[in-house]
Order: sequence, then C-alpha cells, then structure tokens
Amino acid sequence: MNLKKVIPVLAWLPQYNRGHLKGDLAAGLTVGVMLIPQGMAYAMIAGLPPIYGLYASTIPLIIYALLGTSRQLAVGPVAMVSLLTATGIGALAQGGTETYIALAITLAFFVGLIQFLIGAFRLGFLVNFLSHPVISGFTSAAALIIGLSQLKHLLGIEIGQTHHVHEIIIQAIEKFSEVNWVTMAIGLGGIAVIILAKKINKSIPSQLLAVVFGILLVWLFGLTSSGVKIVGEVPSGLPSFSTPTWSGESLKSLLPVALAIALVSFMESIAVAKAIQAKHNDYQVDANQELMALGLANVGGSFLQSYPVTGGFSRTAVNDQAGAKTGLSSFISAILIILTLLFLTPLFYYLPNAILASVIMVAVFGLIDYKEAIHLWRTDRSDFLMLTVTFMATLTLGIELGIGIGVLLSLAIIIFQTSRPHIAVLGNVPNSHFYRNKDRFKDVICDNTLLIVRCDAQLFFANMDYFKETLKNLVAEKGNKLEAIIINGESINQIDSSALHELDRMITDYKSRKITWYFTGLKGPVRDAFQKVGLIEKVGANHFFMSVHEAVKFHTDGRESNLNIQHQTYTLQSNE
Repeated sequence: MNLKKVIPVLAWLPQYNRGHLKGDLAAGLTVGVMLIPQGMAYAMIAGLPPIYGLYASTIPLIIYALLGTSRQLAVGPVAMVSLLTATGIGALAQGGTETYIALAITLAFFVGLIQFLIGAFRLGFLVNFLSHPVISGFTSAAALIIGLSQLKHLLGIEIGQTHHVHEIIIQAIEKFSEVNWVTMAIGLGGIAVIILAKKINKSIPSQLLAVVFGILLVWLFGLTSSGVKIVGEVPSGLPSFSTPTWSGESLKSLLPVALAIALVSFMESIAVAKAIQAKHNDYQVDANQELMALGLANVGGSFLQSYPVTGGFSRTAVNDQAGAKTGLSSFISAILIILTLLFLTPLFYYLPNAILASVIMVAVFGLIDYKEAIHLWRTDRSDFLMLTVTFMATLTLGIELGIGIGVLLSLAIIIFQTSRPHIAVLGNVPNSHFYRNKDRFKDVICDNTLLIVRCDAQLFFANMDYFKETLKNLVAEKGNKLEAIIINGESINQIDSSALHELDRMITDYKSRKITWYFTGLKGPVRDAFQKVGLIEKVGANHFFMSVHEAVKFHTDGRESNLNIQHQTYTLQSNE
C-alpha cells in the first residue's frame, strides 16, 4: 500500500517549501475570517444554533487537510448541505431542540460513512449519474429557496417552516404589515456593505465587515428595544466529545437524506476541486480519495458536534486567490476558528439575525446560474428541458423530491440515449475510398444494391430492437434491388449475448431473402464474440474486412464475375 496516496499530507509536508508559507498563512487567515460569519449563518439555514457552524469549521478542516488530494479546497459548512440537513431533519424534530441537534450530528456520521464506503470501494463514478444540467437546475432552485427562507430574518417577521417557495412568498405578503423596518434596514445595509466591499476589492473580508457593521449598530443604538432579534449568548469553548447516537427508526429516516447529501456535497466539492486543480500542475485530484477524505472529515466531525460539511465554491476560490499552496492553509483557518471559540464568542452577542441573513442571501443568489439555462436553450434543448424540470420540481415539490426527480431524469435520458443509438447510412465520397454519412455529406454516392450501415454504439439487449427495426426500415427503402448489407463496426466496442442471438436470427432471415452480409472494422473483442457463437462461419470468413471499401470491392467483383458467368452460359445456350 502506498501511504502517500492514502494520507496525501505525507506527500506534500516533507517537501514543504518555506516560500509557500506566506501564501498559506494569508489564505488561511482570509478563509478563517470568512468562515466565522458564514459558518454561523449556514448553521441557521440548517436549523441549528449559530455556534454549531463554528464547530463544523474546526475538526473537519483538519482531517480533510491531512487526507484530501486538493491543496486549495476549503471544507466547511455550505448553504446547499445546510438546506438539505434542515429538510431531512425538519420532519423528525423541531429546529434548535436537543433532539434536532443530535439528529444533525448523527446525520454527519451517516453522510461521512456513505462517502467513505463509496470511495473505499472505488465507486466514485456513481456521481456521474447526476448530470450537469440536473445539478445546475437543482442548485439554482435550492439557492432561491435558501435566499427566500431568510426573508423572516431580513424582515423581522414570523414565517412558518417550509421549503416551498410559493408558501414562503405567500406568507411574506400576508405578514408584510408586520415588517420590522429597523431589522429590514440593517439587513439591506448588510447586503450593501458586502456588495460594495467586493466591488472595491475582492480580498476585503466583506462578510466580516457586515458582521461588525451590524453588531456596532445594535450595540451603539440599543436596537434590541426596537424588536431587532440578535444571536444572543454564544457558548465559548471547544466542542465536547460525544458519540453520535441513533435508533432503528432514526436510521431509516436519515439514510435517504444522508445519501442525497453524500452525493450532492461530493459533486459540489469535486467540481470546484477539479476547477482549481486545473490551475496547478504539482498535484492531481483523486475522486475516490476525495470521497474518503470528505467521509472521514464528516465522521470525525460528528464526534465533536459537527453537522455535515463539504468543500465550498466561494471559500475555495478565495483560498486559491489568496495564495494557498498546500493544506496548511486549512490548518490555519481551523486554528483561527478554535481561537474564536475560546476567546471571541462574547463579541457576537449583539450580532443581528438580519446580518446573517444578508450574508446568506448574497452568497446563495450568486449560485443561480441563469447563464447556463440560456446557453443550453441555444445549444441543447434536451439538456435545457432536464435543467428546467429539475428546477421547477425542486421549487414546487421540495428539495428531496427535486433532486430525486433530477436523478431519475438523468437516468431516463441515459437509458433513452443508449436504447436509440445513432445509426448512419454511408455512401462513397466521389473519387475516393472513403464512406461517409449520406445525411451529412450530400455529394456521396449510394449504390442501390448495397446498404452500408454504421452503428455508433455498443450492441446489447437494450438497443438491439431499435437496431433491428432501423435496419428493417432501411432494407425496405432499398426494395428488391438490395443484394448486400455491409455493417461498419468501427464504433461497436462491445456486443452482448442478447445482441449476438438477435443478429444470428437477422442474418438467417436476410440470407433466406438472398441478401448477403459483410462486416468491416470489427474490433478484437467483438470478433472474438462472433467466433464463439459461430457467426463468422455463418457469415463466411471471407466476408469480414478491414474497411468498407474492401467489402464493396469484394462484393462488386464477385457480382461482375457472376454476371460474366451468366452471360457466357446464355451465349452457349444461344449458340446451341
């Protein structure tokens, strides 16, 4: 076993370049400063007290830094996972209660265990079933839900627990007369501070500035008397060690949402990790190792009161831009959070909930990817439909059903596409030995006595009927003049027993109608399969060629030879 692959820190730490320290230190402090308000805000999305966002920003970061293959990925609480956590646990317990908190911590354990097992068994390819349009549609809808769910904090009104956009909007309209205008002014002010600071310089800790702005306003002007809700007392000290507990009932209830979080969070993490790694040539991101690293980060965090975490888009981008070169930056971020937990939590007493809402809103509304929808509308309508259906399903039916429908839609598209492979009829390019798709190359010459077909997929039980029916229709179009079928097998990588059996019947059927078969360009495994079931003998060993041109020439030469024989026989009979 190569320990450096299992524990990547062993690869980069012994070769650590002191010149990287400046960048790692700057990046670690910058991300740590971002994590303080973000962690607290995202914990609110998850239905947890803000302190749990800070707990989730300590041990998981350290574990990932030791085991992860990305050297810039910033792990911690993220909006999407927080929303999925709230959705999954909301039906089981009241938000903020001890039972709810215990379930959130147990959920982190299950998510981590699932991710670790998927990585350990090298099943990282499973996330490929979540196509990009599905992820984009789901992310955009979830971002909208997350942002609007913060209206109650931004407006200072009570809105019932729901993750359906229309219900949130209706309640907000009905209770608009109850808006606390001071709270709303603080929230809008926080949004303005974050946006303006980012426009001035992206390296400015805009979210922390908004937090300071909100705390000072409430403290200096005593705005709690005006009904402004604040975070209040934030416990100080490090999270205590505890073992996640669960019952059979909670296990059954949590596993579906744990699986959803495990896959969605990994998709988010691996996407940003690969995007950042493309800028660096000194390491490679390993998907299965990433799964195990994130899994152990979640499992380890669950023993120290963390809820599910993953790599975040915005923090990772900032981490890279600030100069992070290795996982040391994550250690530094975690140390800053630990120091905050030990000494700085009293400073957050007057932090208004409206400011945390503004942090969330600015962060998540940037995830609404309308540009992708426009791009797909112009380039691929089927993918646009997939994105739209997932988006609408998530908005109207909820988070869990939305992503479930998206996954099913992805699978349905895969099944549909594989069951209807692209089949091209080929013709001869004038004055050449090349044969091309007659629908794309209008000048190609098609011989009415030959049907030359290329199938651009493997042949197996799911698509053989389509291949058979397509070939039947093409043969019918040729009519009685058809003498031979030439199958160009260059694009057929595999063929299963069902396809071989059906092909055997087709060959028998067409041969009985005096139609000859030829195969060209078959790959080794496909030829081996033909040999095992006796198809080479049945078709004729001399009917297999390297190229279409050779098959056409063989058939044409044979036909001309037969015509000459028939002509000679006719002449002899005439002379007699």
